[in-house]
Amino acid sequence: MAELVPLDVGALDIKYSFFRQAVRRMWSYRSARIGFFVILFFVLVAICVPIFWYYDAKSDSNLPEKLLPPSWAHPFGTDQLGRDVFRRVAHGAPISLQVGLVAVALGLGVGSVLGMIAGFLRGWVDSVIMRLMDILLAFPATLLAIGIVAARGPGLGNTMIAIGIVSIPGYARIARSMVLSLREREFVSAAQAIGAGPFRVLFRHILPNGLSPLVVQATLNIATAVLEAAALGFLGLGAQPPQPEWGAMLSDSYKFLTVGAWWPVLFPGLAIMLTVLGFNLLGDGLRDALDPRMLVTTKRF
Repeated sequence: MAELVPLDVGALDIKYSFFRQAVRRMWSYRSARIGFFVILFFVLVAICVPIFWYYDAKSDSNLPEKLLPPSWAHPFGTDQLGRDVFRRVAHGAPISLQVGLVAVALGLGVGSVLGMIAGFLRGWVDSVIMRLMDILLAFPATLLAIGIVAARGPGLGNTMIAIGIVSIPGYARIARSMVLSLREREFVSAAQAIGAGPFRVLFRHILPNGLSPLVVQATLNIATAVLEAAALGFLGLGAQPPQPEWGAMLSDSYKFLTVGAWWPVLFPGLAIMLTVLGFNLLGDGLRDALDPRMLVTTKRF
């Protein structure tokens, strides 16, 4: 019969206590609360709109009503094909959030694993991995993403891959520095002393204790990924028409500013701005809440 291993209740209490304190600290910042509610709004829109409001982008066209200004019938006006801008902005939320989350998940997964392996094994492994990261960092992020999408072909899937690849070096550097600062700590030596293998030490002991900077970076990078996806969509390399992607909507509509049609550009631009602002505010609050050195006694905006 297998021997039961007692549960370390004290360690769990410490972890949950730290988590509760971090949540309370983050919630005390007005900017973090604003960012949270902005993100919650767009997440609810992204989840509920496709379920309760059917939309077929391929058949959406009504030329007699093209470029109508905002009204009760069309709160955000209509675009050059007579399509309701409010409807397209709402159905563009799932696309933009999907790009941000998938790209960040790809960059976080690959970059953090490479960085942790480089920092833990050191030697030639560290040199090879970090030189590859330096090569990626040598290119401007947007230019590198454009090159990857141009090589693979335009489309939403290739956009997510390109943005994820661009973000890998940042996570690798953070993970490597985290491992270098923790690999000589007492709990690592204790795990090695009882026979734990290198990868068990790395992923079971070091990673949970150094997860905070990676979580903060991922939150901030979602905003960057949404912005880069909009930039690629504006250049025609992201989601392809007639998909209601915010960047592609800007690309289709900006030329009509010369005839006074400002609404097809304003509302997708506002959606991009608010989404990016929400993730930046929440990421800033998470950074201050999870880093004891950033603690302040007064509430921030």
